[in-house]
Amino acid sequence: MTTALAPGRGTRRLAATLYAYAFLGDLVLLYPVYTLLFADTGLSVGQISSLFVLWSASAILLEVPSGAWADAVSRRLLLCLAPLVTAAGFAVWVLLPSYPAFAVGFVLWGAGAALGSGALEALVFTELDSRGAAGRYARVTGRAKTAGVVGALTSIVLAGPVLAAGGYLAVGAASVLACLLAAAVALLFPPDRRAGRGAAADGPPGDDGVGWAASLRLGLAEARTVAPVRAAVGLVAVVAAVWGALDEYTPLLARDTVADARSVPLLLLPVWVGVTVGGLLAPLGERLTTRGYATLLGLGAVTLAAGALTRHPAGFVLIAVAFGAWQLATVLADARLQARITGPSRATVTSLAGMATDVTIIAVYAGYGLLATAAGNAVAFAVAAAPYLVVAALLLAGGRIRGRASPGRVASDAPRTGAGVGGAG
Repeated sequence: MTTALAPGRGTRRLAATLYAYAFLGDLVLLYPVYTLLFADTGLSVGQISSLFVLWSASAILLEVPSGAWADAVSRRLLLCLAPLVTAAGFAVWVLLPSYPAFAVGFVLWGAGAALGSGALEALVFTELDSRGAAGRYARVTGRAKTAGVVGALTSIVLAGPVLAAGGYLAVGAASVLACLLAAAVALLFPPDRRAGRGAAADGPPGDDGVGWAASLRLGLAEARTVAPVRAAVGLVAVVAAVWGALDEYTPLLARDTVADARSVPLLLLPVWVGVTVGGLLAPLGERLTTRGYATLLGLGAVTLAAGALTRHPAGFVLIAVAFGAWQLATVLADARLQARITGPSRATVTSLAGMATDVTIIAVYAGYGLLATAAGNAVAFAVAAAPYLVVAALLLAGGRIRGRASPGRVASDAPRTGAGVGGAG
């Protein structure tokens, strides 16, 4: 395991830009209230779930092609375009509130997410690696996720007053402004070190990058044929998908818990505090073995089910613990994946993990919509925790098999970074 070097000036500037980009990317006042906008427009839970499926489907279609584009052209360019496309989607929502407009907005939001997915992780890891600081990836990205959570918390605090003062139109305008600022910050990222300068569309890999088709082919091949990479992609997808999908339904669970809709944003604050803490714990989480990582997933499952089924505002404290545990687990799984990628198509492989996550999220949306309609949001939340118990059991079973063959910490097999997520493959 490589020890992370002390950050130099370039590393600090990269981190600061990343934190600002993450903060502005989640400083979206629509986040805590857009499901309420849908409901107030007359949409049912089933219709809302169908929009979430459309959102994920649009991201899936563009996820891997955009990752290959980032490898071949410019990761910084895509990071600039992503929030602009998302801003257009938010504008459509508040200017033309209706099911078709919400569908168009989600398609644009999915496209924006696809443009940034893979490109951001690849750019950050490549820049850190070039400075001999790849071991800092988990803590830097953990803090970036925390910066995003702070942005979300800020939006939660501001959403209520802005909604009361100017309605959904004012909330939407503030969200568009945040996206525009994020696009401006993206220009501060360093130029791509290897993004396709003059490479032919199907040219061979080289120090100056590869073309789009070659990037796509190489990335798909690495994810398919390299077992550790394939396993790490799978772990990222499972760990990130379930709680990522449940996040969209927390306002509905909160509104079932309190009568006044204006209290919903405040009830969500403990949840995002938990997510914040989870991101900040990344340096400690790097030390987890397979057993520790499985315990982390199990803790989240138990506390989520208990918190949702209490049907009381205090239950959101337990939900906060669950989301914090899964935030940490997601950061560590991503760091493990980045450490295992060795080919030139880093953004493509990372986008494959994002696509796998989106496919899993669609399954969660569909299942949640059916279960919540039949049994309510609280029961749906509790049932959704079950996959984490399954993954934890599989990790423990795999760890016991490996332990008999080769005792020791699973974390030690991470080749370049301090990320020690035991059992990622």
